[in-house]
Amino acid sequence: MIFTSSTLLIERTLVMALLEIEKAGAPILKQICDPVKKIDGKLRSFLDDMAETMYKSDGIGLAAPQVGRSIRVVVIDIREGKLLEMINPEITSKEGAAVDSEGCLSVPGIFGEVERSEKVTVDYTTRYGKRRKLEADGLLARCIQHELDHLNGILFIDVAKNLRQETPEP
Repeated sequence: MIFTSSTLLIERTLVMALLEIEKAGAPILKQICDPVKKIDGKLRSFLDDMAETMYKSDGIGLAAPQVGRSIRVVVIDIREGKLLEMINPEITSKEGAAVDSEGCLSVPGIFGEVERSEKVTVDYTTRYGKRRKLEADGLLARCIQHELDHLNGILFIDVAKNLRQETPEP
């Protein structure tokens, strides 16, 4: 059989799975996650499944504990067309402060105002084992902080003010 890039893409898409998103109250969402010790095909497949789940759920970020795994992994795509996968991420610097509204796939229909740093620098490992440093601001900085909170057992509702329920438009 001849493999083309489209054939490989189709095969990769077929093996991805939608994962169940844990909801507020699930014990795993209150745990501090363990660092990833080994990056292998199983972890890369899990990253693919996380991304697929995030996209199908109309999210812009997803952390491993939200899909039942207590490991330090997040995926983010703030709709700039570039998926960001972070293994063992660590914020190394923060700057400024801004308050904005947030929601969460694990707390559907609830929104609240959260104060976060305007800019962050984060060190992380890629799916290929390379260490990277990223400076982020705006929505990306907010999303990184939100997802990394999940890795430390913190939900946005634990730190938000003015919580409100909103029903999605049909």
